[in-house]
Amino acid sequence: MAKKKRFRMIDAILTVICVVFVAEAAAPAAAIGNQQFFWWIFLILAFLLPYGLIVCELGTAYADDEGGIADWVRRAFGDAWGSRVSWYYWVNFPLWMASLAFLFPETITLLTGMELGLVPTLAIELAFVWIVVLMSFSKTSDSAWILNLSAVLKVLIAVAVGGLGIYYAATNGFASDMSLSTFLPSADASSLTYLSVILFNFMGFEAIAVFASDMENPTKQIPAAIIVGGLAIAAIYLFSSFGIGAAIPATEVSLDSGIMDAVAIMAGDGSLLFVVIGVVFLITLFGNMISWSFGVNYVAARAADKKNMPQVFSRLGKNGVPTGSAVVNGIVASALVLVSPVMSAVGLDGFFWIFFSMNVVFLLICYMPMFPAFLKLRKVDPDRPRIFKVPGGKILMGVAAWLPVVLLILSMVATIVPLNGSEEELSKIPMLIGVAAFAVIGEVVRVVSARRRAVEYRGMALDGDPEEFDVLHGNLAQNAEPAGATSPDPAHESAV
Repeated sequence: MAKKKRFRMIDAILTVICVVFVAEAAAPAAAIGNQQFFWWIFLILAFLLPYGLIVCELGTAYADDEGGIADWVRRAFGDAWGSRVSWYYWVNFPLWMASLAFLFPETITLLTGMELGLVPTLAIELAFVWIVVLMSFSKTSDSAWILNLSAVLKVLIAVAVGGLGIYYAATNGFASDMSLSTFLPSADASSLTYLSVILFNFMGFEAIAVFASDMENPTKQIPAAIIVGGLAIAAIYLFSSFGIGAAIPATEVSLDSGIMDAVAIMAGDGSLLFVVIGVVFLITLFGNMISWSFGVNYVAARAADKKNMPQVFSRLGKNGVPTGSAVVNGIVASALVLVSPVMSAVGLDGFFWIFFSMNVVFLLICYMPMFPAFLKLRKVDPDRPRIFKVPGGKILMGVAAWLPVVLLILSMVATIVPLNGSEEELSKIPMLIGVAAFAVIGEVVRVVSARRRAVEYRGMALDGDPEEFDVLHGNLAQNAEPAGATSPDPAHESAV
């Protein structure tokens, strides 16, 4: 008897919401002000729709590529780009973990009213980092219940903040200007800086491609889940941002404590509701990290197996969990935490936004080569069975692939590159230096890791065959197995 398809539309939509929604991004989104309503709608049409459809085609057509985006880019363009994407995808995680580590003691201070000294603050930040690392050693980090519980708690926070905003606005009026002109888009630097946060809030929709084989009609269910899920996520963010904006003018929203600041004003600083929301918010910070750790670490381990990342990332625990990557995550995040007092001494602050914005930028960079990889794989691998296929002709495919790339590049530039000489724009310089430094380190890692390969995979040729280069003898060969390979490469095997 054939297996019954049981993955319903509601399951697909809930999966999208569980994976994508990030509560701590609500405050940076609220800092855009009322014009965020326009940008959400615009980016849903111009970015989310083509991005979601493309990742679902790739995810279902190349289901054996367990490294996800990194494997798709490697399949199309070879080891060099596969290594870069693997590095960017991995390095965003310790940066994200460090940013949330800074947020943890700040939230505790808001809840308790106690000013923490340097040593207790560092101790809490390091404890957060290594609790996440230790929990990622267990396969519970890949458990659906953690992801789902964290998502439910995050949605409850958003609903609570939005509901408080409605009540506060009805009884006290809006703290923000609600005139029609404030809803119109502007190209000023302060607004464009935070557009990357909206794009960041869309990342992760490829998760539903995994369930395509269990859907009754994936051709219809996948795009519907993307559209409905995207609208639901946008509604959740806008509702919570509305609550923040009701209590705090957009220009005064704190990028790290914006949610808790708004709740303190609307519910009362120190009230039971304030404390409950604060505690739940702290729990979701752990949930974010733990639920994402297994996927990020596994992608890094897969890349290390292909000699595209350092060998330490390939180390697995007895239960098959990538422990090597988890430990490196903790070391890098801890180093960023410990260097913060030195940065404070030279006048830098706002560490949450510094590292959170760097995390956002690297995640956006990961997706840039994915779109041209989609176009190439469509061209060189036309006979590949595709459970779901993006509709449209050649011209529409070109627009769907390159428009998101342009938006990603513009958003990245607006986030880390000073657009004028104002103090606010010049504060981007630390982020720009940090992104450049980690990008250079990534190139060093790529070159050093490649030395362990006897044969370099150069991506699929126009005839659909893999193209490889014998590093030792300088010979170009097709359909050649990498010399001295210690383990089979499913992505390579399926390409052959």
